[in-house]
Amino acid sequence: MQDVLTNIFSKKVTEDFRYKDEELEELGIHLKKEINTIFGRSLAIRELDSGSDNATEIELNNLGTPHYDVERFGITFVASPRHADVIAITGAVTHNMANAVRKTYDAAPNPKFVIAIGDDACDGGIYKGTYAVLGGADKILPVDIKIPGNPPEPKDIIKGLLALMKGIREQKK
Repeated sequence: MQDVLTNIFSKKVTEDFRYKDEELEELGIHLKKEINTIFGRSLAIRELDSGSDNATEIELNNLGTPHYDVERFGITFVASPRHADVIAITGAVTHNMANAVRKTYDAAPNPKFVIAIGDDACDGGIYKGTYAVLGGADKILPVDIKIPGNPPEPKDIIKGLLALMKGIREQKK
């Protein structure tokens, strides 16, 4: 009985746990300023899987977890390309998905931007040159920026979005 009471009233191991990623905070704050300057509102991203192994999608999903919480930096993921500013394509473009990829891109309003996330979307990755794959996203879409990695870490994706914002700002000048 005493062990139970000791466990209940003793100091917990996790009470002093403090984790803050300073680099992530700096990147996020800078990204939010860029998004507000360029769009004047949040950045809406539509993720498009064109034939991936889901590794990159897991990392994109991690961006929405409490650790990264990219919504506080002005990034939202949307269900429809009609609401998107950015199409984030993952995976090598397969022959079977080529038409759906084009339709998704066409459905997005102008101006629209495309980012290829992961090695497969950048150049076909390990599937490059196989019979079922056209190649990277740039084979059928005008890709604005590529974020390599297999899969890229969430911080790398944030850095890629920051690079996209800088590219858009320079393009407007």
